[in-house]
Amino acid sequence: MSCILNIETSTEACSIALSQDGAVIFSKADLNGPSHAVQLGTFVDEALSFSDSHAIPLDAVAVSSGPGSYTGLRIGVSMAKGICFGRSLPLIAIPSLQILSVPVLLNDDLPEEALLCPMIDARRMEVYAAVYDRALNTKREIAADIVNEKSYRDFLVDHPVYFFGNGAAKCRTQIIHPHAHFLENVVPEAKWMFPLAEKANVNRYYEDVAYFEPFYLKEFVATQPKKLI
Repeated sequence: MSCILNIETSTEACSIALSQDGAVIFSKADLNGPSHAVQLGTFVDEALSFSDSHAIPLDAVAVSSGPGSYTGLRIGVSMAKGICFGRSLPLIAIPSLQILSVPVLLNDDLPEEALLCPMIDARRMEVYAAVYDRALNTKREIAADIVNEKSYRDFLVDHPVYFFGNGAAKCRTQIIHPHAHFLENVVPEAKWMFPLAEKANVNRYYEDVAYFEPFYLKEFVATQPKKLI
């Protein structure tokens, strides 16, 4: 049996969850933020008290690794590192866009050939997005996209593509195609991290706690050319 503390702070939402053997056993979330600096410490204390009082030892800490808010990710990763150092636990990093995709895969009856395009808002008509299939295999890596009427056309020709996340709403007027579907109210939350975190834990995909840094949007903009797809 394994128990993982999951921390998600990549957007305005702040959440934590304890997962054990394929189920969430404790979770806290504030989706009305940003309130990471205020809420995260309290949420983590409650989660640790829950695990300790139920004699459930932690096996690892998983944290969202970006892309996302610089401040949110910094707070989340700092908290995760502190717990790992304090309790001698391994650190697991989960890409934010994959976390965002999990509730869509779990709760929606998607066609077998469907592709997922999670989006994080980057202001104006820019988003940070990736394209995955239903097994979360990467069909296109994370990129900074300036969205226009030609965006994602190569994928839309042959597949239904589902767009979601806090960057998707503003793309409705630009991405007009019969294969384009927009899902509302999809938020990256720690309670959706458990399938990815448990898989990483089983395979021992751990980060170096001392040197790990998240995938900040700020750094991504500085190092990547803008793409017109």
